[in-house]
Amino acid sequence: MYLLVIFLPLLSSIICCFFSRWIGFLRAWQIATSLLGITFFICIIIFYEIGLSSTTCTVEIGNWFNVGFFQSPWSFLFDSLTASMLIVVTSVSFLVHMYSGSYMEFDPHLGRFVGYLSLFTFFMLILVTGDNFMQLFLGWEGVGLSSYLLINFWFTRIQANKAAIKAMMVNRIGDISLTLGIALIYIYFKSVRYAVVFASVSYYKDLDFYFLGLNLPVLDLICIFLLIAAVGKSAQLGLHTWLPDAMEGPTPVSALIHAATMVTAGVFLLVRCSPIYEHASEDIRLLVVLVGALTAFFAATTGLMQHDLKKVIAYSTCSQLGYMVFACGLSFYSVGMFHLINHAFFKALLFLSAGSVIHSLSDEQDIRYMGGLSKLIPFTYIFIMIGSLSLMGFPFLTGFYSKDLILELAFSTFSPIGHFAFWMGSLAAFFTALYSFRIIYYVFLGPINGNRVVYSNIHDAPLLIAVPLTLLGFASIFAGYLGKDLFVGLGTDFWGNSIYCAPLNTTTVDAEFLPVYFKLIPVILSMIGLSCAYIFQTYTMFELKTTNSLFIVLFNFLNRKWLFDRIYNEWISQKGLWFGYVISYKTLDKGVLEYFGPAGLTHLARNLSVFSSSLQTGLIFSYAFLILLVALFLLSITLFYYMGYAVVETLCVAMCAFFIYMFVSKNVD
Repeated sequence: MYLLVIFLPLLSSIICCFFSRWIGFLRAWQIATSLLGITFFICIIIFYEIGLSSTTCTVEIGNWFNVGFFQSPWSFLFDSLTASMLIVVTSVSFLVHMYSGSYMEFDPHLGRFVGYLSLFTFFMLILVTGDNFMQLFLGWEGVGLSSYLLINFWFTRIQANKAAIKAMMVNRIGDISLTLGIALIYIYFKSVRYAVVFASVSYYKDLDFYFLGLNLPVLDLICIFLLIAAVGKSAQLGLHTWLPDAMEGPTPVSALIHAATMVTAGVFLLVRCSPIYEHASEDIRLLVVLVGALTAFFAATTGLMQHDLKKVIAYSTCSQLGYMVFACGLSFYSVGMFHLINHAFFKALLFLSAGSVIHSLSDEQDIRYMGGLSKLIPFTYIFIMIGSLSLMGFPFLTGFYSKDLILELAFSTFSPIGHFAFWMGSLAAFFTALYSFRIIYYVFLGPINGNRVVYSNIHDAPLLIAVPLTLLGFASIFAGYLGKDLFVGLGTDFWGNSIYCAPLNTTTVDAEFLPVYFKLIPVILSMIGLSCAYIFQTYTMFELKTTNSLFIVLFNFLNRKWLFDRIYNEWISQKGLWFGYVISYKTLDKGVLEYFGPAGLTHLARNLSVFSSSLQTGLIFSYAFLILLVALFLLSITLFYYMGYAVVETLCVAMCAFFIYMFVSKNVD
């Protein structure tokens, strides 16, 4: 049963990718959706057996690597952390498969698309179920490959090509870092299995790594490499640029990548490696908090000025992932996982609702060409409202129970970095309300700005789109309330040994005694954000855009995404290309190396051949003289060895003889 969870999506992918032409695209989609539905049902059983019963199961099926002392088996670990991730991944994937049947109904490559979705799900399941770092790395690379295939699904579009290549290249940085981290783990721990590494991590707390005269703590160095990997995969500040561009893929891809699979892999890595981070120095955890808090604030501000509907939601994903990351940095791994689970449901709801809007408007994604849709597609309007309110952390919706808890716990640490994360997260909540209402106003409440022909053919969500939206809508309302006591309740033992937190870092109880007004700050800021958004969008936005020079500068700065893309393109990529062409290619490869290499040797050989040919006169006198000249040269070497002073005289005689020979030979000719 446990192995079926992993291999049913692989079977689905094989059927859809290789046999859909023979069995029909519709039949392939039906088979894939059915297999994913079975997988989700099995995951519910596993969640009951593993999570609710507080047990752990390991399934080993054979050896993968067995080279010397390096051993890595095919082994799958099912604990509370894995069971929770299985529910998230398979539920969202099942609903996305169902949704794709209607959204991609008229695409001639529906079978291949569904096959890619199943392959994506398979590699994500490999990532979360592996009981060693090598299987995690396999799943890590697999989701990267699958994301490239899905983002570039419409490969005839140049922007899709660029986005897919960008996603692949940016994620290479994180992948290299993960490789170095796993290499260090094996060098010092002599194993890549979680059980061995986590059990012995305390013995390496004070061990140093010597490199170029520097003494670096081993655990700190491993944590830095793992953090860079998580930053790349979860699109944190600095390596975030690939995620908004990934919206070039079909909308179901966006929902799967942003909600349940690829971007959550980085957070899962941090949570899985919690024993390593807890035994590392405090500075490492402060770095994690700093990265997460700045990402939450940055992404929230950038989403304010975007006009593409899917890109606004994409930046909200970056922002929410920042909450999860700094929660892990503050040692609240269970709360970070709780927010990951909640976020998967309402973010999938937002993306699929956005896809319904785009589908009804004949693939229009610019919110400036929408408006007045609340009466035309009321069903979609209801669910995008639910998703937006849950994203804002509206009281008693799913997002409220985890998002506000993260902020409360951040403040309850009573440390400068905790308060910094609290205020960055609170400001991010304010801006989240701003861009959420901006979406709702432009798309549903504002004046109609779209094409009349498009609006005349508008339609609400069909059945295969309505069912996933309904299920995700209920999850976005009730999942947080139903899971709060199980996942983060005081005294809960749900996570067991799957998550480790040092006793000194446990401050969950302190959050219960915070003053009420501190707990209400995020909610109050969200309400203020809603009010400001209403005022800006309905009364003063046009005047600000046209008259206020400061607003124009701020608008350009945020609209250009804090100039990250410009910095990467003009200062890094272009300089790198210039160095590669001018210095590496023209100066070194085609210049110095050619002169002293092939071209120089060829020229030297040609000159020597011409000179040697000139010596071939055909006269016995010439050959005898050359023999005599060689004998004199050898004699000069001997004299130099025994009588160094005579070598000059000998060389002079030889040179004179050579010139005499050349003169005589020319006269003879």
